[in-house]
Amino acid sequence: MSDVNPPKVELFVRAGSDGQNIGNCPFSQRIFMVLWLKGVTFDVTTVDMKRKPDILKDLAPGAQPPFLLYGNEVKTDTNQIEEFLEANLCPPKYPRLAARNPESNTAGMDVFSRFSAYIKNPNPKDNENLEKGLLKALKKLDDFLGSPLPDEIDENSTDELTSSSRPFLDGQELTLADCNLLPKLHIVKVGCLKYRNFSIPESLSNLWRYLNAAYARQEFSSTCPIDDEVHFAYSCVAKALK
Repeated sequence: MSDVNPPKVELFVRAGSDGQNIGNCPFSQRIFMVLWLKGVTFDVTTVDMKRKPDILKDLAPGAQPPFLLYGNEVKTDTNQIEEFLEANLCPPKYPRLAARNPESNTAGMDVFSRFSAYIKNPNPKDNENLEKGLLKALKKLDDFLGSPLPDEIDENSTDELTSSSRPFLDGQELTLADCNLLPKLHIVKVGCLKYRNFSIPESLSNLWRYLNAAYARQEFSSTCPIDDEVHFAYSCVAKALK
C-alpha cells in the first residue's frame, strides 16, 4: 500500500429509522470502531434498507450492511472485513488491534444470546430464569474483567496480584475483542432498561469500569446509535410479559 496514494476507504453502515442517521447494528459499529482505531481516513455512508438503494445493487447485491469499499475491492462479510483491515492496515503506519490474550476474544460471548432470549420472551413464568441466565453471563464477564491477565502479573514480585483494574478486555487499549463486544453490550444496556426495566447491577463493578472507560472513548461513544434507535429496532421483537 502506497503512503503517497492510499486507497479510498468507504464504510457502508445500516441507516436508522429516519433513513439517514446511524442505525442499530452492532456489526456496522464494530467495523466503524476498527477503522477509527486504525487511524485511517475513511468515509461513512448510511444505507436505508427499506429503500434498497442502487448502491446495494451496484456494489454488494444481496448483501446487508456493513460492507466496505477499499479501493476497488468490495468486502461484505464482517469477520472478513475485520481480518482484511488488520492485514492491510498494519504497522508501522497503522496499529495492530488483535488481542494478545485468546481469552479476551471469547469473554462475554454468551451475553447477547442470553439478552435476546430474555427480551423476546412473552411468558412471565420464564422471565425470572431468563433474567438469571443473563445475570450469570454478565457476572462471568465481570469476573474476567476483574481477573489479572498474564502480562499484569509480575513474576518477580512477592505480592500476589488478585485483581485487575485494566480498562478494557485485553489491557490498557481497545482491541478487536472490544470492537466486537462493546456494541452488543450497549444494546443490552439500553434494551433491557427500556423493555424489562432491568439495569446492569452496580455490584458488577469490573463491568461498569469497563463500560465507563469505553463510553469515555470517542471511537465507541460516537459510533453508538442513539437510544431511540435501539428501542425502535427491538420494538417488534421485545415481547410484553402477559
